Amino acid sequence: MKRNMIGLLGMIVLVGMGEHMAERFLPLYLQQLAQASTAVMAIGLLAGMDDLLSALYSFPGGYLSDRLGTKRALLFFNALSMAGYLLVIFVQTWWAVLAGAAFFISWSAISLPATMDLLSKAVPKNRRAMGVSVLALVRRVPKMLGPVAGGTCIAIWGVAQGVRAAFICALALALAAAVLQQVLIDDDSQEKKAAEANPMRLWREMPAGLRSLLMSDILIRFCERIPDSFVVIWATRTVLHPVSELTFGWLSAIENITAVLVYLPVAYMADRFGKKPFVLITFGFFTCFPLALLHTQSFWPLVAAFVLRGLKEFGEPTRKALIMDLAPEGRKAAMFGLYYLVRDVLVAFAAFGGALLWRVSPELNLKVAFAFGVVGTLWFAWRGRDCTAPASSGG
Repeated sequence: MKRNMIGLLGMIVLVGMGEHMAERFLPLYLQQLAQASTAVMAIGLLAGMDDLLSALYSFPGGYLSDRLGTKRALLFFNALSMAGYLLVIFVQTWWAVLAGAAFFISWSAISLPATMDLLSKAVPKNRRAMGVSVLALVRRVPKMLGPVAGGTCIAIWGVAQGVRAAFICALALALAAAVLQQVLIDDDSQEKKAAEANPMRLWREMPAGLRSLLMSDILIRFCERIPDSFVVIWATRTVLHPVSELTFGWLSAIENITAVLVYLPVAYMADRFGKKPFVLITFGFFTCFPLALLHTQSFWPLVAAFVLRGLKEFGEPTRKALIMDLAPEGRKAAMFGLYYLVRDVLVAFAAFGGALLWRVSPELNLKVAFAFGVVGTLWFAWRGRDCTAPASSGG
């Protein structure tokens, strides 16, 4: 592998380990720092910040990647995370946790455009789906190991000191990642890139094929997010033969194992035979999950539904690779940022709408989600493109 790719993967493992060691246990830490009523409010604010900042940080992440160069931008993003960790470590109040979280909670979102831009340079075009799939697999390593390490810190030192110890480890890992990326990743700051700070101007540069993919993706994410928060309630409370919370944890594990198993074979085929068919199949899996869930009333049908849910990752790396293909040269980081800004800001309303639908009827929630999936899938089947579109605006 190229040095750039090694530096990128190493950075993701190191920063991700710190992120999942510390952030996962912040609600417990907030309970220790604040009174009960304040803690509940603070935990809610933390969850809301995560969704909102993930949406809002994507575009600035793309702009800074173009303006500073990928290497410098990634260093800046790491420095922001480290500043947030330091605030949480040294100021032991609930408001300091929220203030620090604003710096580190959405590292993945703000760094995604730079990460994808770097990947597009490090990996040949005919291997991009495989490159993004390897990236997705590597991201799952800290997701699995980080919470175990963080939980061990809490088991040894208790909640308050254990979480602070996890943040100290996260700080050290972020520092190591910064050193690694500076040593291994090439400096592209001298490349001539006209960074665009105005998203409306950048929108006019978005090719028609990428706009079609974005429209489909928004509809598909509505299909996913409308029932997402209520899946656990459906499985453990609503169905005719509910499962336990522990069993639901195993169902989630089945979902993740399914996703891991399909990443690389699908990436290999997508690079050889074209990306659109695999993205279309993925959208089909997204669409079928709420319908399958609607007809599950006991454990084994739920197992099948969660295998189906895991298959929604079937072509997710391929979709990111298709965004890279469709984005104009010299604008890939910025287009990634704009794409996720538009998508995630709009999809943020889906969870609220899902709550209103659930209050009317759980079945209505799942049926409306299915309808959004059908429209999104059909739109991509009709308007989706499979090759690099010209850098011109279009419908």
